[in-house]
Amino acid sequence: MGNTPRVEFYFDPICPWCWMTSRWAHEVSEARGFAITWKPISLKIINEGNADTSHAEHHAAGHRFGRVVEAARVAAGEGSDGDAVVGKLYTEIGTRVHPGDRMDVEAILAEALAAVGLDPALAAAADTDASDAQLRANTTHALDIAGPDVGVPIISIDGVAFFGPVVSPAPTGEMALRLWDGIAAAASVPGFYELKRGRTVGPQFD
Repeated sequence: MGNTPRVEFYFDPICPWCWMTSRWAHEVSEARGFAITWKPISLKIINEGNADTSHAEHHAAGHRFGRVVEAARVAAGEGSDGDAVVGKLYTEIGTRVHPGDRMDVEAILAEALAAVGLDPALAAAADTDASDAQLRANTTHALDIAGPDVGVPIISIDGVAFFGPVVSPAPTGEMALRLWDGIAAAASVPGFYELKRGRTVGPQFD
């Protein structure tokens, strides 16, 4: 890995585990001085045809959030401006959904767009399919690079992609950096696929 890695983070705004991982990655990026390219994907798309519909309502909400995030990226333009808007809007949405424990999608979108200084009319994208082709392309690409049978988050570091880590609560400080270095090193080993232990706690946002 180089000193300035090329990092992509694939997320669905509705997933609490993804949210915690994103806060960890964001802290590491600031400490290490690299940028993250944030890319919305859709758990609704990933779970198409799944007989288990117990999370369908949440997946639908995440898809609506993702539509608006993608619309905001397009409105901001290609390149670093669009990437920065995606990261900021994800932060504003996720803060309200996860630590804020809210699911009032319309109000969250209105507040998040205002907080980032974006056109409130972008919220209308939640109920159109204008963003769906790009969301599907992002989702397909994320699954192609990380392999089958994964969800979010998916992180790519210099072209090496992996699912996770799933961690609760998100580590900070020196522990955050140690985890990043360890995950990046493990993922860079050809043939390394999985390291897992049973989950004993739920999402802890504090």
